[in-house]
Amino acid sequence: MALRLEVSLSCRGPGFPQRRLFTPGPMGESSGRSGGSAGAGGGLRAKGISDEYFGSAADWEEQDGSMHDDDDGDGEDDAEVQQECLQKFSSRDYIMEPPIFNSLKRYFQAGGSPEHVIQMLSENYTAVAQTVNLLAEWLIQTAGVEPSHVQETVENHLKSLLIKHFDPRKADSIFTEEGETPAWLEQMIAHVTWRDLFYKLAEAHPDCLMLNFTVKLISDAGYQGEITSVSTACQQLEVFSRVLRTSLATLVDGGEEHLEKNLPEFAKMVCHGEHTYLYAQSIMSVLAQEEQGGAAVRRIAQEVQRYAHEKGHDASQITLALGTAASYPRACQALGAMLSKGALNPADITVLYKMFTSMDPPPVELIRVPAFLDLFMQSLFKPGSKINPEHKHKYIYILAYAASVVESWKKNKRFNINKDELKSTSKAIETVHNLCCNENKGASELVAELGTLYQCIRFPVVAMGVLKWVDWTVSEPSYFQLQTDHTPVHLALLDEISTCHQLLHPQVLQLLVKLFETEHSQLDVMEQLELKKTLLDRMVHLLSRGYVLPVVSYMRKCLEKLNTDISLIRYFVTEVLDVIAPPYTSDFVHLFLPILENDSIVGTIKTEGECDAVAEFIAHCKSNFIMMN
Repeated sequence: MALRLEVSLSCRGPGFPQRRLFTPGPMGESSGRSGGSAGAGGGLRAKGISDEYFGSAADWEEQDGSMHDDDDGDGEDDAEVQQECLQKFSSRDYIMEPPIFNSLKRYFQAGGSPEHVIQMLSENYTAVAQTVNLLAEWLIQTAGVEPSHVQETVENHLKSLLIKHFDPRKADSIFTEEGETPAWLEQMIAHVTWRDLFYKLAEAHPDCLMLNFTVKLISDAGYQGEITSVSTACQQLEVFSRVLRTSLATLVDGGEEHLEKNLPEFAKMVCHGEHTYLYAQSIMSVLAQEEQGGAAVRRIAQEVQRYAHEKGHDASQITLALGTAASYPRACQALGAMLSKGALNPADITVLYKMFTSMDPPPVELIRVPAFLDLFMQSLFKPGSKINPEHKHKYIYILAYAASVVESWKKNKRFNINKDELKSTSKAIETVHNLCCNENKGASELVAELGTLYQCIRFPVVAMGVLKWVDWTVSEPSYFQLQTDHTPVHLALLDEISTCHQLLHPQVLQLLVKLFETEHSQLDVMEQLELKKTLLDRMVHLLSRGYVLPVVSYMRKCLEKLNTDISLIRYFVTEVLDVIAPPYTSDFVHLFLPILENDSIVGTIKTEGECDAVAEFIAHCKSNFIMMN
């Protein structure tokens, strides 16, 4: 069977750049020739597949016409011109390069021999690109491979070669030689495959002018939502502004789940440098004043501040400068000193206490800085922390003021300060502080005070403090070894927090997951299983309080990773089936049903009496969801 290779120069999709952007690889010079090896076509087809991997003759002539017609100036010697052209003609597959027409023109004008050039171009024509297309057609016609899969394979291999052999100096020379944006570059960025290539190259070569310019072109074309992770975008104000706007809109509109998923990447981009951090926080501080969406933007700004702090960056001065602290230099100085050192001190606390107990206190927003409130958590609720008794009431007052005081503003003027809950909040903080940080009180004494603790936990700031205290306490390696109760009092407090405060559900689950995954080597195997069952009881309670999907999603991951004793999964399933009832949401069914249908679960759960909860749930789901799908 005779196979005939047709070289077609008509291109439906944009041609890949025809210049050598990277140094030769193992395949020889042709492996470094982007124009002769592939293109960025819109799609492969069974016949004429080679069309997709070449620039059209019109594209070449357009690029050729952009060359200066006086390249063969009068001062050039004909022999030198011929020698220079012959050297190009002797390179592999030079007939596939865009400058071929210009080189032939110069060669003939210098008196070159047509026979010689035809011989040289023919001898050095190895057809790398055509061979790729031929193999692609074979795969489609003989092996039955889908054209889209063949195209993806070729493009991914070409991307790996480009990333491996990319030379930023040669890439930058494109602009110095042509003096304008190449047509092929604008065509490339219209395809997601090659935009992804540019993102990866830009991360690896942040100083490449050609890549910086390309990222700007991508942003101008409306694809700024794709480049949030590209550090190069952070070096161009116009590009960064577009990316910031798009990312903020996505985070604000996406809800809590979307925020948790995308915030780390956004914070990484904002914290790329001091200039990006200051610019982004300045924009967010203005947007935070808006009635619609302002609170969500303020939350995002605070999360970025937390991210910067966790990465070891001291952004406290920027935080204070963008707030209201500039109008209160003494308060700004006191806050800045404590935030920079990461610790509270009586002298600066006294300064703030005097200001906030005056007749005209500063705005409460001044002390509602998350990093500052975290310092109060450590000072007032961390076991073993010591506070000078003479100044303790000042610490408690400042924290209570930040948590409970409500101000009313109109046209940037405060016309009311509501302190109705300040006294009760202060009393609750003091009560719990005395109970939690008293080293002389053991678990039995705390049980006697559970009623008091439950009353105080109704205050959100106290609930957060108790949650931190429980975390620090149960994280001690010897804690569970010394416990005799089936449910330690500290874990029982988590149930009350889950009941009273929906906004603390993520932190409660995070603590339970940490304890569940911790290796308690000081306990024997049976004691570890009992402890994990106790933790699962807390998760089921959390589920019963409305935090359903995150809890079930975590247990689904435990089952899929095969890193959890299957008896614990069965226990979880049994407990969940005891507390749920129809109707069920599709999201819950899609997460929970695969757990029940697992071979290790279905048919292994013992049921009491004639009621089989597992079978009933599966039957209900199949009749109400599967059939509808």
